[in-house]
Amino acid sequence: MDTKLNSAPHSVKRWQLGGTDYDPQRVRSLRSGTRFSTWTPLNDKTSNLQLFEERMNLVLHWFDLWTDRQRKHLLQSLLVRCTRSQLKYCRDLLIETVPVTQVDFTAVLPRFLSLYVMSFLSPRDLCSAALVSWHWRVLAEQDCLWAGRCIRRGWFLPYTPGEKEFGAWKNHYVSCVSTLDWLTPREATEQYGTLNQQSMEPTEEEEERRKERRIRQMIRDKLQEEKRLSLRTRRAWSSHTKPDGARSAQTGRPSSGLTVSSWPSLSWPPRAAGSSSLCLSLDRGESGTEALSMERLRGSIPTSERLNKTCGALTSFTSRPALPHTVPPIHPPSPALLLLVSDKIPAYELLLSGVKAGVIVVLYDHRGTLSALLTQAERAISGQRVQRLGLLAPGGTEEMHVLHSGSLSERTLLTPNHREFWEKLCGWVAPAEEGGGIDIFSPLAASASGVALIQTLSTLTGLEVRAPMGLATGSFQNILSEWSDGSVCSGVSNLQPAAPALQFVCEIVLQGWCRQAQWMEEALEELRGCLGPQLQRVSLRARGRALGHFLWETTCLEELCVSRDLNEALTEGLTALTRQEESRPLDFLAVFLTRWREEKDGDESRVGDESVAPLISQKCLSRSPELPQTVLDWRGAVARELHHSECVYLGRLAAVLKVYQEPLTAALNSNRAILSYADIHIVLSPVTQILELNRVFHTDLEARLQQWGAEQRVGDVFVKLCSKLRVYTNYLNNYTTALCTIDKCRETKPSFRAFLKRADRTLATHMLSLQELLLCPVWRIHEYVTLLQALSVHTHPGHPDHTHLSSALNTLLRFREFTQKLKRNSDRDRLMEETQQMIQGCPDLSEGNRQLVITQDAALLRSPDEQIPDSLRTYEQVADVGLFLFNDALVLTRRNVHHTPFTLAHRCTHTFLASVALSSLAVREITHTRYVSHAFVLEGPCRSWVCATERGEEREHFLSVLRSAITSALTGHQ
Repeated sequence: MDTKLNSAPHSVKRWQLGGTDYDPQRVRSLRSGTRFSTWTPLNDKTSNLQLFEERMNLVLHWFDLWTDRQRKHLLQSLLVRCTRSQLKYCRDLLIETVPVTQVDFTAVLPRFLSLYVMSFLSPRDLCSAALVSWHWRVLAEQDCLWAGRCIRRGWFLPYTPGEKEFGAWKNHYVSCVSTLDWLTPREATEQYGTLNQQSMEPTEEEEERRKERRIRQMIRDKLQEEKRLSLRTRRAWSSHTKPDGARSAQTGRPSSGLTVSSWPSLSWPPRAAGSSSLCLSLDRGESGTEALSMERLRGSIPTSERLNKTCGALTSFTSRPALPHTVPPIHPPSPALLLLVSDKIPAYELLLSGVKAGVIVVLYDHRGTLSALLTQAERAISGQRVQRLGLLAPGGTEEMHVLHSGSLSERTLLTPNHREFWEKLCGWVAPAEEGGGIDIFSPLAASASGVALIQTLSTLTGLEVRAPMGLATGSFQNILSEWSDGSVCSGVSNLQPAAPALQFVCEIVLQGWCRQAQWMEEALEELRGCLGPQLQRVSLRARGRALGHFLWETTCLEELCVSRDLNEALTEGLTALTRQEESRPLDFLAVFLTRWREEKDGDESRVGDESVAPLISQKCLSRSPELPQTVLDWRGAVARELHHSECVYLGRLAAVLKVYQEPLTAALNSNRAILSYADIHIVLSPVTQILELNRVFHTDLEARLQQWGAEQRVGDVFVKLCSKLRVYTNYLNNYTTALCTIDKCRETKPSFRAFLKRADRTLATHMLSLQELLLCPVWRIHEYVTLLQALSVHTHPGHPDHTHLSSALNTLLRFREFTQKLKRNSDRDRLMEETQQMIQGCPDLSEGNRQLVITQDAALLRSPDEQIPDSLRTYEQVADVGLFLFNDALVLTRRNVHHTPFTLAHRCTHTFLASVALSSLAVREITHTRYVSHAFVLEGPCRSWVCATERGEEREHFLSVLRSAITSALTGHQ
């Protein structure tokens, strides 16, 4: 045995020691430093490490030769002998080597969290989840998941489940669902009716519900009447302690002598001296309305005294009615009215400031979607039923642009999206039997297509639909004219002019907005830029109402709202005053207006007498001759409006020649030229040709109106006018050149600048400038189309004038499209030029057929670590950027905000940052997390940008437009 130990280690083959530094003599010298084994040197670390590596290689070699069962047995034996720290090391090593990618959440999460996750599943999904495994089935059939679903539907378990009973509520739910009575759509229609056609035979339940509704309505009316009576008979607060005289003496102010019955209306209080727009309610019709209305009521008493004072002969001409001497109801009527207003309407802020009490206003984004508008309206009405629905959005006589993405017309109404929208929206409106209906503020009743749209909408919703009949010309003055009453096909209207609109908006505000909406929009653009940043924290509707109050109080439009009679009388009187030299002009005007009123009151048939006509600058501005008209002669009403508006139009064209062309030509002939002959010819010569053409048209039209009858024709007169529209075509092609010539001469010639300063905006020019007068022919084309559509609607197909009216209408519709195309091209070029000037260092944008689609302000974000998952990634704002989307490229700019010292105003500048072609641009949305919201990624061929908008609606709209532009660009490249 000793001999074997002294020899070389025979337990290890010689080939296994090949390549090592094995030396038998050296091993003998180290024998004294070993313990329990002659092959484990303890003192020599080098030898110890060398021997460990040799033995590990030997074990691994054996491990490679063993079977799978032997390997597992070895691993088990090793793990049993490991300590806790060694086992943890093995666990971490295994997790790193074989990461866990999928795990059963029910086995990891606590039981209550697993049940909470499953509570969001539908019953069908819960049944599918029960098929996964026994553990999932136990969780998916718990009573806490199914009891609420059964109780919510009224399916109560008829017994109490035992302690160990499993799945009782699920079985009960399945049995109840399996025994339900299912009806096909046709069977449901036959039994219950549809939205358009109710069941002919009401059931007993419906009769009971109607009876209950009538009883509740009677109770509400009785309570409302008692409140009104209590307000009339109730003594003033604290009147039992102090008499009126003592109270007036203590306050130091004399008693106004006004009683409660003389208070003005709460819906639109008159403007008080020293009042501020901040004192007015921004949310009239919402919570706190009564208290704010009482504050306005107390502040409006001194103003009522001022309004009750009259001033000479002018008092008999004002169109504002006298203030009522009854107490209006303080509480809003029940049910309320719902008014949808698009932010695309010009000067919508003024309308918001004049909304009556009890009207729920929804100011919506014109760039949104139908579902978003429906959600906003549902949130505003808070589950209550409204009496009527008003809709104010851009539109014409044939269609209405409710949203930017699509218009409402007879063709689009029956599409699934529009049909679902109107069915849900009108489901919140009271039925037609209770006075429910829809009021559309566009003149749809003035054309055959609009009338068909009204009838289709009425059939779809089962409600009465009313719209203006288009019997007035001007900006939005058709709203102030006659409205259809739901029977437009018969041409009968028993409504007073503007009666439906006056249910929503106060009369003074509505009149001022309808007549002055265009220039008020320009004023409000400045207000939005100056005061908008100060109102960023409030809602869009409250901001609009505040700006509207501010504009109304600043411009005092209620003092400018006068009737047409007063307007004509003042025009005639001031014109006569300019012709004579009077030392006492006010006395002259008083006498003139008094005589004018006496003539009108003395003989109404002398309204069109020629005795007053010489006082007017042009004979064509005299009143329209009285036409023989029956009660239902709507063709005569349209003909009178056509004649009156034609007189006004000719008067403005004649003012261009008299005020501008004749003085400029006389100065040129006297060798004191203000403008050259070429400039005069470019600017004013086309107006002369149009004036000659329309004078002939006016003469023919007046001859027909003098012999007006039921069979009289005016369509052939329009056909004659349409045959010479080449004059208007030349005018429109020269219109841009004429404006550029005026601007150039105004800058380079001081004499012409002084001439315009004397001539513009005078009585002779109808308070218009030369540029505004040159725009009249464009407006007149649109008025011709509206009036012709109204004539066609009220002309029977068998009428001898119907063929000519249809031919002239088709011609003018094509010409109106031509003018709109010219306007779009002009707006596109102007917008591109302004954008080029706005962006500093930007390359040339006027390449090819490039158009600006939309602009969006955003924040440029950056993540410190791109390796972090999106749900945990944080972002920091790097800069403010502007996104300019064109039809072929996206331009990114750095937006810098510069604040003006000592003021609250600021301005923004843009510096070119980058541009990406749409064909190589990709868009990706970033999920909303606690670290970032409303963000998206723009991925270009070289780099990407992470941007975020301020609101979610802005991101959704911008990305939808961007994706549509990218699709169009890719289609164009293909």
